[in-house]
Amino acid sequence: MFTQTLTRRVLGSGLVDLLTGPHGVDRYTELVSPTWTRNDARARVVAVRRATPRSVTLLLEPNDAFGGFKAGQHINLSVEIDGRRRTRCYSPASPEGQRLIELTIGRHEGGLVSEYLYRNARPGMVVGLDNVGGDFVLPAIRPRRILLVSGGSGITPVMSMLRTLLAERYAGRVTFIHYARTPEETCYRDELARMPRVQVLHGYTRAPDAGDLRGYFDGEHLRAAGPEPDAVYVCGPPALVAAVREERPDAISESFVPPQFTADPSGGRVTFLGSTIAVVDDGRSLLEQAESAGLQPASGCRMGICHSCTCRKAGGTVRNLITGALSTAESEDIQICVSVPVGDVEIDL
Repeated sequence: MFTQTLTRRVLGSGLVDLLTGPHGVDRYTELVSPTWTRNDARARVVAVRRATPRSVTLLLEPNDAFGGFKAGQHINLSVEIDGRRRTRCYSPASPEGQRLIELTIGRHEGGLVSEYLYRNARPGMVVGLDNVGGDFVLPAIRPRRILLVSGGSGITPVMSMLRTLLAERYAGRVTFIHYARTPEETCYRDELARMPRVQVLHGYTRAPDAGDLRGYFDGEHLRAAGPEPDAVYVCGPPALVAAVREERPDAISESFVPPQFTADPSGGRVTFLGSTIAVVDDGRSLLEQAESAGLQPASGCRMGICHSCTCRKAGGTVRNLITGALSTAESEDIQICVSVPVGDVEIDL
């Protein structure tokens, strides 16, 4: 404990930055230990569990540069794969305020990072943490009756909410509906069965006779959850989110499945500064066009959440595919995963 306290005091000294020059103290202390950094949030994997065939659970110990999260928020996790830093958004399943962070990551077909972590995650691995965010959070004044709905890997932010409510001895009514393909692929099934003061209902899309609910979410499932809830939260595939919002338009929702964007090609010239590459706009996002041209810009969620792909637009106009807003300034930062050109554009990758 004394050594850790002394280390924090040394790293926090302004004199250390002065003595270590333009690169700062982090570039030197990380040679001793990858998590001994003052400015870069990192975490060491302390435990790995593969409880289902389609998920891996990591228990992370973050360094002091990590500032924490609220239940339901997501974290940008970075890992090096084949010499390239890859970033993806994941929601902790642990309650807010807990020192260790629990991430349960679902495997997805073609998912580079999820497959890599499922196969290669091990205790001692160091990962990067960055950009905690998201509005999928509980209000400061808790509603009296809460309905939580999730599908697949959308269970993780909901588990964080459930664990947080239980830790603070929430006295209201909580009902949780979770959809998975089969009972064997349901994360946290045993813990949910033991969870006090929470009504848990399961629906299985590939084993319909095994669950509490048949079929997909509809008004009947909402009624099965009991008295009309004061607040509804849903996290999962877009179809589940849409079904819940059809019954409860006021539902607070989150989905980590990248939407399918379409846009008419502008025919403009897209120039990627810093390279000799220029292409004719074909209507896809700037990220996809850059990748098709052989470039490797940084990216993460590919849906405008994590900001990992943010680049400087040096000239021209782009349109945000989520908001529809036009960015016309001659020099500004844009998210290239959700931006398309409107005429000629210059992007500094």
